[in-house]
Amino acid sequence: MAEEKKETWLNYLALSTVILAVCATLSTFKGGGYSTRAVMSQSQASDEWAFYQAKSIKLYLNQMQIESLSLKLADLPKSIAKESANSYQEKIADYKKKIEKYEQDKTEIQEKAKHLENVRDESQKHSQAFGMAIIFLQIAILLSSIAGLLKKKLVWYVGMATGVVGMFYFVDGFLLIL
Repeated sequence: MAEEKKETWLNYLALSTVILAVCATLSTFKGGGYSTRAVMSQSQASDEWAFYQAKSIKLYLNQMQIESLSLKLADLPKSIAKESANSYQEKIADYKKKIEKYEQDKTEIQEKAKHLENVRDESQKHSQAFGMAIIFLQIAILLSSIAGLLKKKLVWYVGMATGVVGMFYFVDGFLLIL
């Protein structure tokens, strides 16, 4: 039985297909990781914004208490001892300290929430690039497989051109060139 002579370009086709498959696999893992990070960061940012709103409500309630106590203090008859007035003023001072603390807390919470939103946005960019890489790399693998079956170099060249685009997006997933 005569052995059929194997065309040398088929060796390059096989090697390039393996490389494309490895890059597609890595793109899938990295894209999934960034996608998970984006979802987690969004969830954490939402939690921080809810905490921010809770602090805002507490701040508002303390402001209302100050107004209430101030009105009561103003309505106190002059005949009441200074001790009662001092008691109201001490409570007002305590509420003012709490308001300052809530304002400071809100600023810190807002910074943390915005940071988490930035992490989410950055992760989404990476994930999208890896997603595009997967699409082009899978098309390139498909075209390379078809080229091997049909032994058509032109189909392989088209597959390699598609693979180059996929490899660009693969690199972009790490570096965010675009």
